[in-house]
Amino acid sequence: MDIAEIYDKFDQIGCLTFATIDKDTPQTRIAHLFAHDHEGLYFRTMITKPFYEQLKQAGKVSICGMFPKTSVSHDEQGMPYFAPGYTIRATGDAKEISLEQLKEKAAANQMFMLGVKDIERYPAMTTFCLHSAWGEVYDFDFEMAHRSHKLLRTGFCFGGKYIPFRGVRITEECIACGECLEKCSFKAIYQQGERYIIDHAKCDVCGDCYTICPAGAIEIVMDDPKK
Repeated sequence: MDIAEIYDKFDQIGCLTFATIDKDTPQTRIAHLFAHDHEGLYFRTMITKPFYEQLKQAGKVSICGMFPKTSVSHDEQGMPYFAPGYTIRATGDAKEISLEQLKEKAAANQMFMLGVKDIERYPAMTTFCLHSAWGEVYDFDFEMAHRSHKLLRTGFCFGGKYIPFRGVRITEECIACGECLEKCSFKAIYQQGERYIIDHAKCDVCGDCYTICPAGAIEIVMDDPKK
């Protein structure tokens, strides 16, 4: 995915959750993205707000949202039901953009003019660019109404970041018993020769395979640049 495609996914949602760190405490607020270009994704805040201070101190932000609904309904058995949709998140480094820089961008791209007008109206406002980030689109259809599997995850990165692998995978200790395949309701496991493989694009990391494997052949991975 390129930055324009990432922006469009976020823009469909509109109001997003932005997370930062205040010393050792996580903080969140609702905001939105207003523009994008080859350098990254752009958002605004006021220099008088804690959000600004946290961005300046740590230079880090994480953004997420859900489309088309955030509400939860329940089926006849009382189980939660989610209509097909997606979540998207992006985490990375943010830098402040001056009004002069913003005006230069607006001269070439009208999308940035909103930011210029907003700052001219509210002088305490400023702009930040998420210029280096990684994330993913989590496209879900849990009832498999439109396809043969529940989930499709698409990772992305830009600005020099890589996509870390966090999940579960089957090691060489696999004895090919097939119990994980039978247990996986996400249809994320397939057989390759005498071993079973997890398709990470379809895996929810629910842990069913991990708990049922009799050989202990499934490992939990928290951050690995290589799948």
